[in-house]
Amino acid sequence: MNIVKATEKITLEEIAKKIAKCQRCPLYKGTTNPVPGHGNPNAKVMFIGEAPGYHEDQQGIPFCGASGQLLDKLLALINIDRKDVFIVNILKHRPPNNRDPQPAEIEVCKTWLDQQIEIIQPKIIVTLGRFSMYKFMPDVKISQVHGQARYVNFNGQQYTVIPMFHPAAALRRGDVMVKIKEDFQKIPKFLEAQTKPMETNLTNTDETDKKDEQLGFL
Repeated sequence: MNIVKATEKITLEEIAKKIAKCQRCPLYKGTTNPVPGHGNPNAKVMFIGEAPGYHEDQQGIPFCGASGQLLDKLLALINIDRKDVFIVNILKHRPPNNRDPQPAEIEVCKTWLDQQIEIIQPKIIVTLGRFSMYKFMPDVKISQVHGQARYVNFNGQQYTVIPMFHPAAALRRGDVMVKIKEDFQKIPKFLEAQTKPMETNLTNTDETDKKDEQLGFL
């Protein structure tokens, strides 16, 4: 796991070691491996999913099952390699029977993800599924905002966040597959927008002060 980038206080590797010992919620009891995150610590794009599944629990790597195979294909669609991004989940241990994350679990696990975001400081955060979207945009519906980039003020930093459907949903529904492919193809445009002066305004969203507007160039 390539996790060597550091801040003054902690590194991604140290976070992974802490996650391996974490007992803040009962999930650790029924799992095989923690799944702290994987990828490039200098990534410009960070993908945040919901929780590890069976294959992730077995290998300790996020998105390595069927959803991960689709994610790789979606990345290839826009000429981005998995090794160039960083992939994490809201939860670091697999919930029983792949059930949805519970609010208490998300709350106790958020410290790890917050620290990872602070270290990596990606240009773009892509949330995969509604639970990771709620971390930044708790008052919206994914069906209404998927593929729409917004500025989000988070822990004193401003990030471009793009909510998207979870790959697992795309595997179940053909209409979602079409939408997630369309949304992924916008990522290069958003990356390009980070490197030149913006001619339009992104939404400025804050967890305590939310003013929803659409991206002017969507």
